[in-house]
Amino acid sequence: MTQAPKIVGRPVWAEIRTKALEHNLRAIRGHLDSAKPAAGSTKKRVGILAVVKGNGYGHGGPAAAKALGRAGADQFCVTCSAEGIELREAGIKKPVLVLTGFWPGEEKRIIEYGLTPSVTNCEQLGTLEKAAARASGKLRGPLGIHLKIDSGMNRLGLCPASVDCFARALADCKHLRLMGTFTHFASSEVFTTSETPDQTRVFLAAVTHMREIGLDPGIVHMANSAAIISRPETWADAVRPGAILYGYHQNYDPPTRTADAARNVRLNPALSFRARIISLRDVPAGAAIGYNAKFRAERPSRIAILAAGYADGIQRGMANHGKVIVRGQFAPVVGIVSMDLTAVDVTEVEGVQAGDIATIYGTDGNVTQYAFDVAKQLGTVTAQVLVGLGWRVPRIYLN
Repeated sequence: MTQAPKIVGRPVWAEIRTKALEHNLRAIRGHLDSAKPAAGSTKKRVGILAVVKGNGYGHGGPAAAKALGRAGADQFCVTCSAEGIELREAGIKKPVLVLTGFWPGEEKRIIEYGLTPSVTNCEQLGTLEKAAARASGKLRGPLGIHLKIDSGMNRLGLCPASVDCFARALADCKHLRLMGTFTHFASSEVFTTSETPDQTRVFLAAVTHMREIGLDPGIVHMANSAAIISRPETWADAVRPGAILYGYHQNYDPPTRTADAARNVRLNPALSFRARIISLRDVPAGAAIGYNAKFRAERPSRIAILAAGYADGIQRGMANHGKVIVRGQFAPVVGIVSMDLTAVDVTEVEGVQAGDIATIYGTDGNVTQYAFDVAKQLGTVTAQVLVGLGWRVPRIYLN
């Protein structure tokens, strides 16, 4: 059976294997380095901007960044200044890009902590210029920024038609310097539509126009996880791996590409999520379990109660649908998942005792269930399952 680390307090925890994170980064690096350069070109090293937003996809942002930095990540990407500041306060020195722009008022903290803001419209340049001018005595030069271009996702980003406006506005900003230009793909794992090639064409045309009007785009990056694995034509100067850093490929369309991706780049899931059984009870046939009597035992049953619920990261959709691993054997989740507790039917698992470990995702004995498998059962993406790991769940870092 699985051995637990020493936990003080409520017996629920996550185990993160930092060596798995390092392995995944190096696997990505090897994949990038294996591509053959185009005829007549000089092969260059593609940079890796490791995405550690969402508390490092639930793994712990600072700890994940430290492991990925050891393995060779060039920069890190976060969603907001608060995530970037957390990295800085943990001692992360490498560049940190704030992907989703900034809200007015954040610019002072961005500059104070040496973060790199993204600009998604022309109006943001004036705000940053004023803040950078006020802090010019503390800066070692112009404040570096990245420009996000909307290539068709219609979420955040500068419209390609506004590139000239951006160039004129930036020319008046003496305290800012464009260090990079990027876009984000909506469907890079989907090979049954032309959406990603269309976005690539729109984005590269915008970058070409920037160069034509004398605006250096800096580092050009667009490839997210699926594009890194399966679309080398999108790699440009740098790539932004997300879920693949943590051990998970995307669900491709068509599905055969998922197996191809797993064979081509072998990843190791880094995170296991476990809780102890804190109560056992034998119930008769017909007994209701949990809220609203959504489960009734069809036979005399042994029910185990886990010290974890949806506030900890057990997805509520697992009710009467999902399963956990107990003593190296699958056991179904029964009844509605509560905020703090989850019921599991262990009738078929021999010798269960209070204190035994239930693995929500991870490996126990010869049985494995990863976050990817849970996500597939629920019809969602792996990232949602990972970032759903609650703040009150201790992360235990193992080699």
